[in-house]
Amino acid sequence: MIVFSNVSKHYNDVVGLNTTSFQVETGELFGLIGPDGAGKSTVMRLLATLLLPDTGSITFNGINVVTDYKSVRKSIGYMPGSFALYTDLTVKENLEFFASVFSSSVEENYHLIKDIYDQLAPFRHRRAGALSGGMKQKLALSCALIHSPLALILDEPTTGVDAVSRVEFWNMLRRLKDTGMTILVSTPYLEEASLCDRVGLMNNGTFMRIGTPDEVVKAYNKTLWAIEGGYSHAVLKALRRYEAVHAVYVYRDKVMMSTEANISAEDIMEYLKSKEIEGASVVRATPDFEDCFMDLMQSHTSVKHDRTDKHG
Repeated sequence: MIVFSNVSKHYNDVVGLNTTSFQVETGELFGLIGPDGAGKSTVMRLLATLLLPDTGSITFNGINVVTDYKSVRKSIGYMPGSFALYTDLTVKENLEFFASVFSSSVEENYHLIKDIYDQLAPFRHRRAGALSGGMKQKLALSCALIHSPLALILDEPTTGVDAVSRVEFWNMLRRLKDTGMTILVSTPYLEEASLCDRVGLMNNGTFMRIGTPDEVVKAYNKTLWAIEGGYSHAVLKALRRYEAVHAVYVYRDKVMMSTEANISAEDIMEYLKSKEIEGASVVRATPDFEDCFMDLMQSHTSVKHDRTDKHG
């Protein structure tokens, strides 16, 4: 359905996407996971025909998105990262306008937005700019669906939305996916990765890993430790200088550290004591998706810094 082949995009000296290849299958819910600046929005805008790639090719359902962009635009529903509807139009007027753009009507595709529209119905005469964050996102999703697209492209749709609305939004996406619709969604929230069929973990315009959430976790090949107690900042600072460390970061109320397999808890405790850190406990931990992502991020950042140091 969606195929990127050796695609790159630069913004002057800034790398938006670095010679990237991946594909999204028909009917798949594919998540782009990564921090701000990772390249997620660049992928979305390239696919939505809002940007031109510097190199490589992108096809949607066999159609080249550059040479036949008009056909692509008729077949996708795009929801940008920032609210892009007409704030001075009401909910009803926005829906009718976007339906008319695609020579359609709200009634014709009501089955696609019924669950969402029922929640919006009490506010149908309210201007879009006066809606809450969650309601704005539901309206934007409805407008993206109003012409019955083959695929949805959603750029961080739950950013800034309350927790309840986020759960409701993802439930709606799962129902749409069950109809056979292809969905490409980006998010900075790691906990939302488990809701996707497959994910692409991004940083600095590059995919660090692509696979199912379970595959990402199973690919973790380090020994993970959780360090509790002591002054966490001092523990973090000391462990960053530990020769055996692969990655170290704070996660919730613990300092997490990955090492090679030949390191023991006693080795870490002795090291901390040598740095005059008392009262800390070290236990073996089971990695979850967040741990795998953080480990990849630190590895990717370290490689980038090493290359910078070597090449100036």
